Amino acid sequence: MEGFLRFLVAKAILLAIASSFVSCYDPSPLQDFCVAVDDANGVFVNGKFCKDPKYVKAEDFFTSGLNIAGNTMNRVGSNVTNVNVDRIPGLNTLGVSLVRIDFAPGGQNPPHTHPRATEILVLVEGTLLVGFVTSNQDNNRLFSKVLYPGDVFVFPVGMIHFQVNVGRTNAVAFAGLGSQNPGTITIADAVFGSTPLIMPEILAKAFQLDVNVVRYLEARFSRNY
Repeated sequence: MEGFLRFLVAKAILLAIASSFVSCYDPSPLQDFCVAVDDANGVFVNGKFCKDPKYVKAEDFFTSGLNIAGNTMNRVGSNVTNVNVDRIPGLNTLGVSLVRIDFAPGGQNPPHTHPRATEILVLVEGTLLVGFVTSNQDNNRLFSKVLYPGDVFVFPVGMIHFQVNVGRTNAVAFAGLGSQNPGTITIADAVFGSTPLIMPEILAKAFQLDVNVVRYLEARFSRNY
């Protein structure tokens, strides 16, 4: 009996150790990087500093204006209105944010990723073609769907995804994201408009394009364009 009890105790300890290994992980970063420093002057934190609770007020959890359409007079025909921690300070540490996306007819939210968030989108007006592409390990499969008002679609964290207005009228969507600061990397802007620019020869080989085509694209997407 005593041996059996020892066995149970040892098993419980092993399970506790295993559980601690499973549940120990770094929190998701809230910015692109956080370089470690030994210097005590390294004070930038993963997120934002917290206001003293006794000074918190209702306005810290409030914003307005999402009933106002964004300006879609731009080269992609869409506008994203962000409601993140910079707009609602009370979102700090809560791991959630919101966007309103307006689309002109034919407008698109071009292929992009959110490195820190899954996105769930609901269409309230118009008709959208949406989709995301899986990782190389999954053979870059495309999951795509045409959405109508009331339809909902999910874009998993980190996946390249897009939305295109395929209707004849304006379209409006709202999306929730699982981070107070999800980040956005628009593929074309990042690849062809980085600062400084990536060497054209590298992109020409990567995309199997003539180097002059790459130079043209970099000129188009350059911050100075």
